Amino acid sequence: MLNKEIISIIENFKNLGWVLEPEAKRLFSAAGLSVPEYVWARTPDEAVEFAHQTGYPVVAKVVSPAVIHKSDVGGVIVGINSDGELGKAFNAFKALDGFDGMLVEEMVSGRELIIGAKIDYQFGPVVLLGIGGTGVEVYQDVTMRMTPITGKDVTSMIESLKGKGLITGFRGSEPVNIKGLTDMITGFSSLVTDLEDQIQSIDLNPVICSGKRCVIADARIILK
Repeated sequence: MLNKEIISIIENFKNLGWVLEPEAKRLFSAAGLSVPEYVWARTPDEAVEFAHQTGYPVVAKVVSPAVIHKSDVGGVIVGINSDGELGKAFNAFKALDGFDGMLVEEMVSGRELIIGAKIDYQFGPVVLLGIGGTGVEVYQDVTMRMTPITGKDVTSMIESLKGKGLITGFRGSEPVNIKGLTDMITGFSSLVTDLEDQIQSIDLNPVICSGKRCVIADARIILK
């Protein structure tokens, strides 16, 4: 699965030790995984131009090699609805340490899941699926499998979750796109296996799934 683009991105961030989110999104896109429409804006005008093309509302996130946990420093703003709000976000982010532009992306709605991976010293690559978003640490509703992961494994993982109804639908609610979720997890599993010697862990939190698609809304790649 590895191609020149993926290898180049990993090489560019070895000294930093982790991959900035815009480039992580580009890596996952190059691997065939779904990400939101986005731009890495270095100026307010670039951010506004993207928002006009995509349509409001949008999400804005700081890009900085000094900020790995963006929410902890106020580096994430959702539901931006105007050029003025977007400009204010850019100016606020400029004050943060190491500012290197702003990631602007489309707003995506749906169920929040977490998909992750780590390289276990005994078992090798292990992939995690759970109920994600801000509640992941509260509910701790996750399940793990060793790679490679098949479609049957994904079904088993979903069935193992206490909150599986959030995925399969409950009380008339729409289920998420199971094929999209399955393709996301199996593709992610293949990518992680190929990157086993390059990474420590990957967190996709949240992956937002609706009845139409599953999209990587936030991503963190920690390198060896």
